[in-house]
Amino acid sequence: MVGGSRIRQIGWALVLAVCFALLLALTFKVNAVKSDVRLAERQIIAAQQAKLMLETEFETRASQQQLSDWNAVEFGYSAPRADQYLESERQLAALGTPRGINAPSPVRVALNRPEPESESLFADWIDDDEESAAHRPDRRELAAVTAGGLAERLSSPAVGIAAVAEVSQ
Repeated sequence: MVGGSRIRQIGWALVLAVCFALLLALTFKVNAVKSDVRLAERQIIAAQQAKLMLETEFETRASQQQLSDWNAVEFGYSAPRADQYLESERQLAALGTPRGINAPSPVRVALNRPEPESESLFADWIDDDEESAAHRPDRRELAAVTAGGLAERLSSPAVGIAAVAEVSQ
């Protein structure tokens, strides 16, 4: 009897192993089908969006004649002519109106970012001018202001303003 129960135990183990293998195969198959369904749903959504875009395009193109009539009659719009294109920036500037007699001069502001002394071509000329150097902030201060973070720049606004004021003079 002991031998018969041992064979029965092995039989049940084999049945359980086969059931587990079938369950695992079924799980993989279900996940594969779910993936295919998701892909099909994405394709359906993409096709619906493309259809909506094409319908909008069709409706727009169908009403272009009406839009053209409105532009011509209501707004007086027409397509640009060849003589309306400009050759250069000078022609564009010539279209602008000159400033009035009492109009203020335009405000010009620039930021002066000092270069390191080894890279500056004019460092000798700038350093020779001692009179303007008294009114100008030190190079180290300017470098600290421009190289530092926002907190450092905000903590010493006089140096940054002096650098801007120096350039705009």
